[in-house]
Amino acid sequence: MHEAVLSIEDAAGVRTLRLQRPALHNAFDARLIAELTAALEAAGADASVRVVVLAGAGASFSAGADLQWMRGMAAASEAENRRDAEALARLMRTLDELPRPTLARVHGAAYGGGVGLVACCDIAIGTEQARFGLTESRLGLLPAVISPYVIAAIGPRQARRWFASAETFDAATAQAIGLLHQVVPAQELDAAVARQVRLLMAAGPHAVGAAKTLVREVAAGRDRDRLDHDNAALIARLRVSAEGQEGLSAFLDKRPAAWVPQED
Repeated sequence: MHEAVLSIEDAAGVRTLRLQRPALHNAFDARLIAELTAALEAAGADASVRVVVLAGAGASFSAGADLQWMRGMAAASEAENRRDAEALARLMRTLDELPRPTLARVHGAAYGGGVGLVACCDIAIGTEQARFGLTESRLGLLPAVISPYVIAAIGPRQARRWFASAETFDAATAQAIGLLHQVVPAQELDAAVARQVRLLMAAGPHAVGAAKTLVREVAAGRDRDRLDHDNAALIARLRVSAEGQEGLSAFLDKRPAAWVPQED
C-alpha cells in the first residue's frame, strides 16, 4: 500500500488538509496534486465545512516540484507535459475559487508551486523563519501555471523581479509584497491561525463564501455600469436571505448570530 501523501482533519467546522511528504519537504508529484484537488473539491461540496486550513507536515510547507517527478516529466512528450500542467492548473483554480474561506499555515520552505498554494489561499500566515522562492528560471522554466495567482497576490512589478531572478526571500519580504498577511514567531503560528479561524467562523457562512467572488469580479475591471447593477443585486439578495436576516436581527438584538460557535 502507498503511504498517505495527504491527511484530512476535521474539527468543529474546520477542515485541515495537511501535505504529508515530510521527507521531501511536501514536494508535489502527480499523486499529491490529484489527491489535494479531490480533497478540496470534497471540502467545497461539504456544507459542514466552514473553513479550510492548508498546512504541511514536517519542516516545510511545500518545496515545490518533486525532483524525481520533474525528471520523469522531462523525458515525457509535450502532450504528456501539457496534461500534467493542466492537472496543476486545476488544483490552483480549485483552491482559488473554493466556496469556503481558505487559510495557509506556512512554515519552512515554500517554493514554486508551494508559493502558488499560498497565493491561492484567502489568508496566509507564516513564521519568521519561512523562506520563499520562484526559482523556476534557474532551470530554464517559468512559474507559468501559478502566475495568475501569484501576480494577483504580489502585483506585476514584484512578479517581474522574482520570476526573472529566481532569488529566494524571507517572510518579512513576503509580507511586504503581499504574499503573506501576517508573520509571527514559530511558537505563535497555531495561535495566529486559530485567531483567524475564529474570526471567519463568526462571520456569515454564505457571505464569507461569496466574498472572494465579489473581490474577483471587481478586480477583473468589468463594465462599471454592469458591476454597479450586479453589486446592488448582490447586497439586496443578501439582505433578504435567511443569513442576512439572522445577522441583522442578531446585531440589533445584541446577541451572537446563529452560526457563531458557542464557547464551552
